[in-house]
Amino acid sequence: MTALIVAGEASGDQHAAALAARVSQQKPVSWFGLGGDCLQAAGVTLVEHARTVNVLGLSEVVRHLPRIYRVFRHLLREVDRRRPQLAVLVNFPDFNLRLARQLHARKIPVVYFIPPQVWAWRSGRLRSLKRTVRKVLCIFPFEEHIYQRAGIEVEYVGHPLADHAVATLTSPEFSSRHGLDAKCHLVCLLPGSRNQEVIRHLPTLVSAAQRLHRRLPVQFIVVRASTVDSGLLHSLLPASLGVRVVDGPVYNALAASSAAVVASGTATLEAALMETPLVVIYRVSAATWWLGRRMVHTPHYSMVNIIAGKAVVPELIQQDFTPQRVAEEVEALIQDRTRREAMKQELRSLRAEIGRPGAIERASRAVLDLLAQSAPAPVPS
Repeated sequence: MTALIVAGEASGDQHAAALAARVSQQKPVSWFGLGGDCLQAAGVTLVEHARTVNVLGLSEVVRHLPRIYRVFRHLLREVDRRRPQLAVLVNFPDFNLRLARQLHARKIPVVYFIPPQVWAWRSGRLRSLKRTVRKVLCIFPFEEHIYQRAGIEVEYVGHPLADHAVATLTSPEFSSRHGLDAKCHLVCLLPGSRNQEVIRHLPTLVSAAQRLHRRLPVQFIVVRASTVDSGLLHSLLPASLGVRVVDGPVYNALAASSAAVVASGTATLEAALMETPLVVIYRVSAATWWLGRRMVHTPHYSMVNIIAGKAVVPELIQQDFTPQRVAEEVEALIQDRTRREAMKQELRSLRAEIGRPGAIERASRAVLDLLAQSAPAPVPS
């Protein structure tokens, strides 16, 4: 059987790869699609790499529309050539919802794993999902009711991070492996999983790190997402600061860190599950910020605070994201033991909201069921 899988972001790439690999262990499937290094390593034939369409922000997308449209058409040509029995779309809603409409028109069943966050913004996407998607596999328990109420077939499978968020090295082992001082505070910097995010965030983080370095005995590490160019990271990091750059997964670095500064997104949940005190940052263009604020239905921006329903971690968004504010918040987390322990306790309680392990296994069973329903009838002998 042939199946399409599409994941345009680093976290989606990781979860999509685990899902494709698990399905293929139980049934021979020829996977193709769009994704990153993880999907490629899982044996998926990439029509295009995710970094070609991984664009941030409403106004920024407009500038890159010709390239995104070229990739979109290329993917559809491969769909028409290969005629998959099923399509699995993972997160990446702006691209995937448009793709779902095209797949539905071609009568290709679509399962959406990690659906759009309609409870936070752009709830109108529910109508599109109802028209074009056979089944939604949601990752938060409160999402199931939202999709059921909209008349969409849905199954709550849990969050894949419940399986993945585990450190495999002790802090001394991690420090030794990367030439760090195990007795010195380590701050993990996660500037984002897109090149654009890195360009917008990392210079401010570098300035904040320089401020912290003058005030505290501290060292820094950056974990590169698979969808970020290594050369770009190194070009933005001054050699004098001595920042270590490592490739993911991120869990060992977070577990070894006294604090983390994390771009809003899935990485904030990863830090929370490792119980690493964190500061959430984010910046987009002024136009995107102006447009986006009119669509958001929640008082918080980070997944940690949205799930908790309160301000568990500080959010430095847009004009609040300055070197001074970042340095102040990180210094407080390192120096103020009471504050640090209170945050760690809140992060500990968040794990219950993520759900029990086994999300990929449950999602794979749902995909296998849909593949069985979509399989062509055997030819009579």
